[in-house]
Amino acid sequence: MRRLLGASQRLADFAVGHEYFGLHRLSDSWVLRERAPNASKVTLIGDMCGWDVSRAAAFTRLEHGVWELVLPLTALEHGQHYKLLVSWHEHGVEHTGERIPAFCRRVIQDPTTHIFSAQVWEPSTPYQWKMPQFRVPKRAPRIYEAHVGMAQEEGRVGTYKEFTEIVLPRIALAGYNTIQLMAVQEHPYYGSFGYQVSNFFAPSSRFGTPEDLKALVDAAHGMGIAVIMDLVHSHAVKNENEGISRIDGSYTLYFHEGARGEHPAWNTRLFDYGKIETLHFLLSNCRYWLDAFKFDGFRFDGVTSMIYRDHGLGKSVGSYDHYFCDNIDEDAVAYLSLANRLIHDVRSDAITVAEEVSGMPGLAAPQSLQGGCGFDYRLAMGVPDYWIKLLKHVRDEDWNIAEMWRELAARRAEEKTIGYCESHDQALVGDKSIMFWLADQDMYWHMRVDDPNLVVDRAIALHKIIRLMTLGTAGNGYLTFMGNEFGHPEWVDFPREGNNWSYHYARRQWSLRDDPSLKYHYLADFDRSMMLMAEAFKVLEHEWPHKHYEHVDDQVLVFERAGLLFVFNFHPNNSYQDRSVWIPKGRYKIVLDTDWQEFGGFNRVDRSVCLDSSENGELKLYIPSRIGLVLRRL
Repeated sequence: MRRLLGASQRLADFAVGHEYFGLHRLSDSWVLRERAPNASKVTLIGDMCGWDVSRAAAFTRLEHGVWELVLPLTALEHGQHYKLLVSWHEHGVEHTGERIPAFCRRVIQDPTTHIFSAQVWEPSTPYQWKMPQFRVPKRAPRIYEAHVGMAQEEGRVGTYKEFTEIVLPRIALAGYNTIQLMAVQEHPYYGSFGYQVSNFFAPSSRFGTPEDLKALVDAAHGMGIAVIMDLVHSHAVKNENEGISRIDGSYTLYFHEGARGEHPAWNTRLFDYGKIETLHFLLSNCRYWLDAFKFDGFRFDGVTSMIYRDHGLGKSVGSYDHYFCDNIDEDAVAYLSLANRLIHDVRSDAITVAEEVSGMPGLAAPQSLQGGCGFDYRLAMGVPDYWIKLLKHVRDEDWNIAEMWRELAARRAEEKTIGYCESHDQALVGDKSIMFWLADQDMYWHMRVDDPNLVVDRAIALHKIIRLMTLGTAGNGYLTFMGNEFGHPEWVDFPREGNNWSYHYARRQWSLRDDPSLKYHYLADFDRSMMLMAEAFKVLEHEWPHKHYEHVDDQVLVFERAGLLFVFNFHPNNSYQDRSVWIPKGRYKIVLDTDWQEFGGFNRVDRSVCLDSSENGELKLYIPSRIGLVLRRL
């Protein structure tokens, strides 16, 4: 830390590269700075000179490989397009290439040529925040993962404005208190789901303007909803004309050299987290999104790839020796620790979530603990993988309730986790959502309310039970991907050559949920009731569920959390009358039942009845097949 900051500087003061580099309008001039130590010449081309290289303005080289260009205010106008023309020597030969500044805050694609360029973005009237002092309330996050581009029903790219007007009210009504926005940072290939970033400081212009994104965040804050964004610091696109891969002609300004600088599976560039230039760039990027757009935190993508030298490819974790060996990239772990410290220094209420599949100990442990990396939460990525494995390979008649409990409830006490059944990952490119795994083609023909169908009945019942079971056992937060709360059919697939550039699967069919003649609204209404229950009883704030009863052959499980009794019967046929369960003595009443008629069920349990346990705590329950019940002690 001392080598990075010196004796007196704070980390927050170090992470301000966005205030120095890039294009800035001053009171009497424009100044543009770029870090390019390998460059022999840098000039500015664009609309201001008619893209004529002979009229390009030349930068001046400063110390430490920094280039600077100062122009009069009349030289540039809001909306103009520009690029850097960078020259460098390689093997005695001069090369020249067009580049977009690394700290550029606005990048746009020409609709005709499809070429990306930087854009001067200085609106005459800056955005006026309505909720400038919003802070995340101390609560368990119930996260609604969303992608702005695919959040509309038409076969096209949606916008920030449409999301604000149409989707935000849906999220609020659905009972979620946090939004996780995917694909915010600019990426040249739409089909990458935002994972292959080219311009780290530029919000994707395909969805609208920076002001539109600010208005989205502002509107969410006005509804009491926190907004975090997917932050991709695990790799970058190889694209040279669009990205930062060889911005000064070298391969190593921000990245490792040779094979270590390329991801073998993703065909992308890999950051060298041991370089001060890289740390300055990435830490500044963290602060930029907090400062400029008032995001409330980040979900760090691809943490597994960052912290292992082999990126965790093709290996399973068999023991703790896997976590502490020569395979660990200590520079990457150090960067993640610095990023968490910075983020929480700038915003003490900020939320950071690690997307990490191996279960590396300490990632979500506080830095006050020795070895803690400082993430607030880690995604419980094994849980959705477990559900999909069951759906693909095991008949629900054979589901093992004891194994289910172990997989869903196991976690470390010192680390907070976000539980979920499915994110976008489970349905991306050819795989299917949970509801589609359950109902498959019957979803096309038998989802009308007046159309009884055993396949769909089974699917709706299990869909609700799976979600309730996951919420009840989830660590300290819960997540769903937009549309999955109402059982969105099929899969997620973006326009690409392999599907003839179709948007058919890159959209959300909200009309299915809104149509009262279709069964989708049953699932949405249940999910909303589940969220409201979690809020009312602070389910996720109570860390550990306590198991009271388990019968593997009967597929019955009963556990307690937050003063609520969760009762499950996964058996497809068997219902159990007067099943004895020993619980804390008291009177109990049902507060949620997956079998209620308003959720597409059959009302097999009388919701008006209060149940009294005996003096020794024995409670006799009627537990129908394929049901989830929640009872509270009066």
